[in-house]
Amino acid sequence: MKENEEIVLAIYKDSEMAVYSTKNLLDDLKDKNNKIKETVTHILEGYERYQEEALKALEELDITPETEGKMAKMASKMGIKKEVKADNSDSAIAEMLIQGISMGSLEMEQKLHQCEEHLDKSYHKLAKDFLKFQQENIAALKKEL
Repeated sequence: MKENEEIVLAIYKDSEMAVYSTKNLLDDLKDKNNKIKETVTHILEGYERYQEEALKALEELDITPETEGKMAKMASKMGIKKEVKADNSDSAIAEMLIQGISMGSLEMEQKLHQCEEHLDKSYHKLAKDFLKFQQENIAALKKEL
């Protein structure tokens, strides 16, 4: 089913970009004394888990995903560097992450709404779990503001 492929690809692409961006953020915070690093590490581990789950699901569907483009990754890396350099306070980092995760969460909600009635149960559950994970991260980060 086309909807299964679409939802799993959306999870993969979102988690792939989140892993890339979060690793860059942690690298930029490496020599800084931020308390938020533990929360960011937890978020990274979750996105890595969903990236692996989505990749396995794509293999089941016999799909080889394309990775995010170099330009998008470069823009993300430069944006993170700029934000951390301007203000590396925990609240500024939390705000930046909330904005990024919120964008991904909104896209996932829209995709889920479009595909929901045609999804196999396992892919529906994966998408719902991923969305819940994103929303829980936003709630945790709001405590850092």
